Amino acid sequence: MWNNASMMRAANEPMLSSNQSGPIRRRGLMLILSSPSGAGKTTLTRDLLSDRALDLTLSISVTTRPRRSSEVNGIHYNFVSRADFEKLRERDDLLEWAEVHGNFYGTPREPVEKVLIEGRDMLFDIDYQGTQQVLQKAAADAVTIFILPPSMRELQARLERRAEDAADVIARRLENARNEISRWPMYDYVIVNEDIEQALNEVRSIIVAERLRRVRSESGIAGFVQSLLDEPL
Repeated sequence: MWNNASMMRAANEPMLSSNQSGPIRRRGLMLILSSPSGAGKTTLTRDLLSDRALDLTLSISVTTRPRRSSEVNGIHYNFVSRADFEKLRERDDLLEWAEVHGNFYGTPREPVEKVLIEGRDMLFDIDYQGTQQVLQKAAADAVTIFILPPSMRELQARLERRAEDAADVIARRLENARNEISRWPMYDYVIVNEDIEQALNEVRSIIVAERLRRVRSESGIAGFVQSLLDEPL
């Protein structure tokens, strides 16, 4: 497992990005998407991951929940025992964690750090509580985006069109959505998902811009600039 010293060294030694052309090396970023249920986060996540040009890696959570027959370990979740989860938590090896209906879920640091030091980017599909925890531990690496519905009426219509939940469950989701929506000020970017293609293009634009931020490639820029200054004419 990574300790604090090794992670600090890795942060100062960015690797060549597989999704960035040119001679400048950079550290990857953590792209966090949050939204109330029905606002389109799942669709955006799927479309972003299918875009080979973006080359995003999905963060796979660990969970103590029993594996369902339709789930594959290492793809849907990494299924672990409660004892192993507690060890991760006690060693502060989780970027974020939560207990849901008696089961634990969390994001391990090690696989995230491995992706970032390779200069690649990881996509997180987590709620505002998980986002808060990640920001407390790794704010410099995080880019946070909150997805809003165009209206509460449209959000309700989307939930009803999914035909997955009873009326009382939809009502509870809408009430929860009001609480989640009120958390928008903690995010770097806010996108209103009225049209999924437009929202997708806006997220892509954010990714391109954030990859070019000086702080993500400062060591690489410094080395490249020095080579320019040392180059004989």
